[in-house]
Amino acid sequence: MSNVISVLTFKSIETILAAGGTQSWALDRNRAARCDYVVICRNAKTRDPEGPEEHGAAFMVGKVKDVVPSTETEGRWLIQISDYALVDWPDQWEGRNPVAYWKDDDYEDIDFKALDYQPLRKLPRGLTIPEAKAGLALGLNVPESAIEIVVRS
Repeated sequence: MSNVISVLTFKSIETILAAGGTQSWALDRNRAARCDYVVICRNAKTRDPEGPEEHGAAFMVGKVKDVVPSTETEGRWLIQISDYALVDWPDQWEGRNPVAYWKDDDYEDIDFKALDYQPLRKLPRGLTIPEAKAGLALGLNVPESAIEIVVRS
């Protein structure tokens, strides 16, 4: 049974960490959620790659926390991670499909449990005006239409 999902992405480490994982994948949610690890590889041959790694190089390994709907693309999935390790493993990609399933035994000489994982601390994002109005209206028990927010810069 597969316990590693591998993905090929153009996105940067910062983008992945800010999202809480890697996303916009067409995949089998149940199969992906049963995986222990996600190996994230660089796609340097499409769009404008956000990272400097060579095409096909693995640059991050994450411990799979859950698989939830993507926040970017409707009908696609976000592989959430709880912890991550930065790696530099060349030539870790083969094939055309950007999603592949493996066993940790398929990665010779790599002990996934021994990697130097860091806990993912999702970067806080700011409030939007509609979110702030909704929260204030709820807290003050008034309609949202009664809330005005002025921004001065």
